[in-house]
Amino acid sequence: MAANAFLDALNACGASADRAGNMDLYGRLIGSWDLDVTGFLEDGRRRRRPGEWHFGWVLEGRAIQDVWIVPPRGSGREGDAVANANSYGTTLRVYDPKIDAWHVQWTDPVTQTYCAMIGRKDGDDIVQLGKNAEGSLIRWSFSEITANFFQWRGEISADDGATWRLNVEFLARRMGGD
Repeated sequence: MAANAFLDALNACGASADRAGNMDLYGRLIGSWDLDVTGFLEDGRRRRRPGEWHFGWVLEGRAIQDVWIVPPRGSGREGDAVANANSYGTTLRVYDPKIDAWHVQWTDPVTQTYCAMIGRKDGDDIVQLGKNAEGSLIRWSFSEITANFFQWRGEISADDGATWRLNVEFLARRMGGD
């Protein structure tokens, strides 16, 4: 019963009326997505795996939280999660009307990865900028967003944004979508 009480307190049915129009940027991602994940290693090799990503309204509709899982839940997650480079983390996105942007906090307890970013609309895309634990600039972006598809890219810059190296790409298809 306590677990249900926690989830009931966290969950929201939609955007809060006092944030309404501003929540659309990430609100269109609400739902569940199948992922085709490609990791681009520094030595030029690629690692391709499936995954799952779930977005939902939380905190009275004033935030959007997601859970991203690579590989997806099931037998593919057996064994040493760290050695297998598995990911099972969450992002909390909160719109801040004072800066007309989103505070984005990513946490992955498997890989011990913690990132703070600012997310904004960039044309038809969403771009999140921040720094990783080593102090390198990171850019996470959503593009080609439709009702049933989007591309997500994680990039890193060693030269303060002059050049970027792609380190991961997700192709997301809505579960149950066309």
